[in-house]
Amino acid sequence: MRSPILNMLQTILAQAQSAAPQSVPGGGIGSFFVPLIFIFVIMYFVMIRPQKKRQQQQQNLISSLKTGDRVVTNGGIHGLISNVKENTVLVKVADNVKIEMEKSAITNVLKES
Repeated sequence: MRSPILNMLQTILAQAQSAAPQSVPGGGIGSFFVPLIFIFVIMYFVMIRPQKKRQQQQQNLISSLKTGDRVVTNGGIHGLISNVKENTVLVKVADNVKIEMEKSAITNVLKES
């Protein structure tokens, strides 16, 4: 005599083997990858490309700093560049007050009116 659990397992295995996988109508590998590629293209134009453009603009701003420019730092400090070094700038914020900071801290160069 067989146990009821063994009979149930045998029935489940027989049903699993007899069930053939169903194919999706109109489906294929292309129908899966086309939307995925489309999403990556949209992400490139919405997120990656503008970020690279901003980085390039910031790099151009940093490389064009010169003595006498009025600048704003990322901390909101307004000042006048009194000396430009290789990686740092000396910013005059008040009479006899100068701050040395990284060039990357400069976010904006103010235009003379």
